[in-house]
Amino acid sequence: MRSSNPVFSRRGFSRDNGYAGFNAQPQAGGPAVGTQGNPYAGNNPYAQNPYAQQDLQYGAPPQAPATTGRMTMDDVVMRTATTLGVLVVTAALAWALLPVDTANINKSYGIAIGAGLVAMVLGFVQAFKRKASPPLILAYAALEGVFLGVLSSIVDNYIASGAAMQAVLGTMAVFVAVLVAYKAGWIRVNRRFYGFVMAAAMGFILLMAVNLLFSVFGGGDGLGFRSGGLGIVFGIIGVLLGACFLALDFKQVEDGIAYGAPREEAWLAAFGLTMTLVWIYLEFLRLIAILQGND
Repeated sequence: MRSSNPVFSRRGFSRDNGYAGFNAQPQAGGPAVGTQGNPYAGNNPYAQNPYAQQDLQYGAPPQAPATTGRMTMDDVVMRTATTLGVLVVTAALAWALLPVDTANINKSYGIAIGAGLVAMVLGFVQAFKRKASPPLILAYAALEGVFLGVLSSIVDNYIASGAAMQAVLGTMAVFVAVLVAYKAGWIRVNRRFYGFVMAAAMGFILLMAVNLLFSVFGGGDGLGFRSGGLGIVFGIIGVLLGACFLALDFKQVEDGIAYGAPREEAWLAAFGLTMTLVWIYLEFLRLIAILQGND
């Protein structure tokens, strides 16, 4: 299975065909080797696990993650905390050091847009790299933090007071709720779920792109998808899509640990989760701005 997250869709923690984890049954403490119910496995007992090939090169079966430097949940948690920590610190510094008063708002906003564009480029570079690059991931987080810090300050000061804190709390609530629902089995991440989320995400992004084009060339708010009643509806849809992305990301991390992904790929998990959380935060910020703003 591959996540909607661009990181995981490029470097899935399962099988290359994009649907591993739906039919596979990982063994406790190690990668899956069974083929029952898997139409892609054929006669190769290691077809489900690309990392198994690394062990077979040495004539031995895959080892348990704990004894061979494989990715663990602790690795994912630590890398994710580091990446998010860098983002939060730079966001706080941008909020404090890049004022958005009348005299400086244009300069601060310009810096934020520049940082956001560079962060987007770095994100795409990392998404298409074969290996995780911690400096690149942390640089992405730092620049994304600058963008979010200034944008949040503008919304908080000029549109909806307290919006930034509300968006943070909302993002945390969604993360915890999806994690609990996923671990409890209330969310079943399977082919149907993956297909539905991908179709919904593509439709959502296409509509937002069309709305942006109309707003750039026609002025105003384009087709009105980001303001008023439609803006609220699309804001809620955006948050729900972010929650679905989180479920897909959790599945990828779970499969990566079960299949014995290398420890360095915990950075990819951290990068992907950070991107998803940024998505959810921005959707909450936009939604709160519409609900509390004057326009």
